[in-house]
Amino acid sequence: MDVQHYGSTALISVGGKLDEDSGLVLLEALSAVNTAVRDLLVDLHGVAVMDADGLLHLLNVHRRAEGLGLRVVVSGWQPQPQQCMAEVARISGPGSATGERYAVASFRRLIEERAQRARDSADLARGWLPHA
Repeated sequence: MDVQHYGSTALISVGGKLDEDSGLVLLEALSAVNTAVRDLLVDLHGVAVMDADGLLHLLNVHRRAEGLGLRVVVSGWQPQPQQCMAEVARISGPGSATGERYAVASFRRLIEERAQRARDSADLARGWLPHA
């Protein structure tokens, strides 16, 4: 992850895989954003693979950034992360425009609830207790 500042805008460039191991790295990137920032752009062009855990981490950072008063834009959605989001949201068919729908707060809440349920179900199937 790379964080760059341009006036009142911060750019977090994400690369590789967004999965269960990405949470701390995303939060560290958010903590590197300085206090003069008003707009946060999260660039996902470098993310070829994302799972439900990675989606939950992205949603968590988005929510935390908004809690800090930042306006958040996520761009550069690649095909597999969009497909992951479509599957979590239970939107069928190609061209579901999940990248564009992500900008809508109610859609983010929907996919967060469904991703959490999918994660908890997978954990139960492995014999693990659900995440708190």
